[in-house]
Amino acid sequence: MRVLSYFTGVLVGSSIVCTAVWAQTPAALTLVQAQQIALRNHPRIASAALAAEASGFVVKEVDSAYYPTLSGNVTGVGTEHNSVLSAGAVTTSSIYNRAASGIVASQLLTDFGRTASLDQSAKLRYASQNQNVTNTRAQVLVDVQQLYYQALASESVLKVAKQTLDFRRLTLRQVTALAQSALRSTVDVSFAQVNVSQAELDLFHAENDAKASHARLSAAMGYDRDEPFSLTDEPLPSALDPDLDGLIGQAMRERPDLAALELNRDALDHYAEAEKRLRNPIITAAAVAGVAPLRDDRLPETYSAAGVNVSIPLLNGGLFKARREEAESRAAAASKDVEDLSVRIARDVRVAWLDANDAFRRLDVTARLVAEANEALRLSQGRYENALGSIVEMNQAQLNQTSAEIAAASAKYEYLSRRAALSYAMGTLR
Repeated sequence: MRVLSYFTGVLVGSSIVCTAVWAQTPAALTLVQAQQIALRNHPRIASAALAAEASGFVVKEVDSAYYPTLSGNVTGVGTEHNSVLSAGAVTTSSIYNRAASGIVASQLLTDFGRTASLDQSAKLRYASQNQNVTNTRAQVLVDVQQLYYQALASESVLKVAKQTLDFRRLTLRQVTALAQSALRSTVDVSFAQVNVSQAELDLFHAENDAKASHARLSAAMGYDRDEPFSLTDEPLPSALDPDLDGLIGQAMRERPDLAALELNRDALDHYAEAEKRLRNPIITAAAVAGVAPLRDDRLPETYSAAGVNVSIPLLNGGLFKARREEAESRAAAASKDVEDLSVRIARDVRVAWLDANDAFRRLDVTARLVAEANEALRLSQGRYENALGSIVEMNQAQLNQTSAEIAAASAKYEYLSRRAALSYAMGTLR
């Protein structure tokens, strides 16, 4: 019975420990999942979407000029008997005691295309803001990709640092045993101890880099704290397209920030046209109707009227001309902004392609470097064990092997990061 109780306690305790360990195990995270989380969580995307939504309401504000307006008025007036309003007007007008209410309706008949130009300008600005949302998404996605690869690279470097420390500790134990047997000097032990200490410092630095890269990735995903994740490795993409001119042409078609600037330029062109039409007349229709239950005997109980008004601008101190010239200058500046961004996009695609190609070429070299460093370390160890080489020679071989491992671990993720930058430069991230 006691034996059964003992084994039951062991099983329960083991299950509790396993549950605790499982609860502390970070969740696996792929790059696609990280990007999806960022698209849902990142406040910059939400801000851009809200700004675009606000510009959509501007279209409704402009379109409201096409519809009639209706307002109600309630007026009560007490006057001096037989008084006439004189000051503040060219003509005189009699005023009467009254309490009345009524409605006023007005409708724009035509302003000779000004509202239509304003409507087109507002719609183009709205489309431009939607392109800004797409560009913001692309910026967030490329940040997540590059930081994801940086985190994977830092984890690879950390793994190399741990292996290096374990290997140098083993070497220290072996050299210490040889020194105790009077087969090696204490100088060799000192060299081995220095190598172990250096490996420990490298490990501390690698651990800090790994934690910092995870913190940066969490922030890029929209978290306000460092989320623990177990990152999934990513395969290498297909080879680079050698048609650089074709890639630049694709970028000119696909980049959302360029599309946003082009739409903004067109919006400013339409706005300049609207400002030019300020000099045209405005024709409106108006109708009024109401009742005055309390009034002077000389006033009728009800009233109604309808009419058409033509407003023709004549002189306003050059205001309309200045507004037109300002709008035309802003439209011309926006056109130059489009040209400037086009030049920078072509440059960015070329540079990103060259960087990615350079990183790709380093993959084979670093792989070969690792093989050569491993072989050199094997030979130096054999020479040292046979008393043909020095501890300095073996230490240098260990250092070269560690550097080669780190270079190989970083080369892959450097290439992936450069490919992400190229995808962003081409406008293919959405």
